[in-house]
Amino acid sequence: MDYSENTVSYTSTNSYVTLNKLTDRTKNVWIVLHGIGYLSRYFLKYFNNLPPEDNYIIAPQAPSKYYLNNKFRHVGASWLTKEATQQETQNVLAYLDGVLAAENFSEDCNFIVFGYSQGVSIATRWVAKRKIKCNHLVLYAGSIPNELTALDFDFLKENQTKITTLVGDTDEYLTKDRRTSESKKIIDLFDEKAEQIFFKGGHEIKKELILNLIS
Repeated sequence: MDYSENTVSYTSTNSYVTLNKLTDRTKNVWIVLHGIGYLSRYFLKYFNNLPPEDNYIIAPQAPSKYYLNNKFRHVGASWLTKEATQQETQNVLAYLDGVLAAENFSEDCNFIVFGYSQGVSIATRWVAKRKIKCNHLVLYAGSIPNELTALDFDFLKENQTKITTLVGDTDEYLTKDRRTSESKKIIDLFDEKAEQIFFKGGHEIKKELILNLIS
């Protein structure tokens, strides 16, 4: 079959959701990146125990939406697949740049970038590629892309960014060997500066662990 694959650039629009109000009293601004199968508005429920006056949460929406089962009722979304990953990564990063520019919050706020599951790969790519100067980088139950190196994160040392990773001890997506290799990768990438937290549980978000991030 004789065919050619071409590309075209065009303007696209995507939504994002926020929780609470951004005011002069806001202490923490979060950008939270959901895992595969979520919609951002439902992902926000994991952050609704945070004190509302102190915390403003921004939840970007993964662009690729699909029906979760054959009943065609519930919709989820994915950030990336193995198809045209580099090109799609650039699209996603440009979208996150747009979200950040639209919110335009004060640099005096404590800025937290939070990735869960597949959102970890997006959070780390965005922070590394765009040199995002966040105060706290939280990587929850996900893997850091192999193309990223320690040099990509060197600027975080100068920024004194706090780095926290969280993973359940019975996470069904992480074998014992993979947990060990991921733990070593985190040590290598962040020069042993990351706090690695292993909690009792599987591939799940626990609200109390999110609360502990600002305690």
